[in-house]
Amino acid sequence: MLQSYDPRNAEILVWVGDGLVPRDQAKVSVFDSAVQGGDAVWEGMRVYQEGVFCLDRHLDRLMDSAQAMAFAHIPSREFITDAIKATLKANGMTHDTHIRLTLTRGEKITSGMDPRLNQKGCTLIVLAEWKPPVYDNAKGVRIVTSAIRRNSPMHVDSKIHHNNLINNILAKIQANHAGVDDALMLDNLGFIAEMNGTNIFMVKDGVLLTPHADACLHGITRALVIELAAELGIRYVERNLSLTELYAADEAFGTGSMGELTPVVEVDGRVLQNRRGSTLTQQLTEAFHRLAGRYSTAL
Repeated sequence: MLQSYDPRNAEILVWVGDGLVPRDQAKVSVFDSAVQGGDAVWEGMRVYQEGVFCLDRHLDRLMDSAQAMAFAHIPSREFITDAIKATLKANGMTHDTHIRLTLTRGEKITSGMDPRLNQKGCTLIVLAEWKPPVYDNAKGVRIVTSAIRRNSPMHVDSKIHHNNLINNILAKIQANHAGVDDALMLDNLGFIAEMNGTNIFMVKDGVLLTPHADACLHGITRALVIELAAELGIRYVERNLSLTELYAADEAFGTGSMGELTPVVEVDGRVLQNRRGSTLTQQLTEAFHRLAGRYSTAL
């Protein structure tokens, strides 16, 4: 899966720091912590006609991540919300939009790792692009298991939504070389964690299964799917899952703001055989599409 360039994004305005700048001027200092050490946290949000989807949940996670990273002088929720609103308004974006919201530790007075060198406060970046869901959700995706493991809390806790994505990028490179869409990542014990860019669910015998959110991001779309399962009366279990179980699944799908709910049709060359005629992915997808009015914030 390779995203395509949308020419509507050629002249977009991007919020950097305290205001909007043209795309070709949207830059941070070489002394910014994001450049110096990937020292930043971020959120990916989708915009529907009804507004910014799950804005409060995304801001909660951004603030939690910044707090865990001991950022100083974190902008207020009101400031960040106003920046998002101004960015969308300036670009005339009301739908088919994805927002990459980034908060760095800010600019350093000299290069180095020590956060005490950051004395100018955080840098806020609001990058809104015309970007419909990036996967072909009608066709589904093929994935391969990566040799790269996903972080566990004993290393870097995945509950911090940080910008250090090297392991995910290396996994994606393996998927690219294998000629498939995405990579499946395991935890340090060999259980399924997530895909390189999305959480993962599987269905077996009418039961919805997903890994514990220990070595994977506690995704917002993931949480919504779990809530929808409860509303629809679908049995849901969160536990360790092995590759063998996924190979024999009736259905599987990934979840995330970039692609919403994306069917997985093949894992390591094994085409998933839906012998029981399960339709849970379709049911959950249809229910998810009805959530925009409930969880979107008009700005």
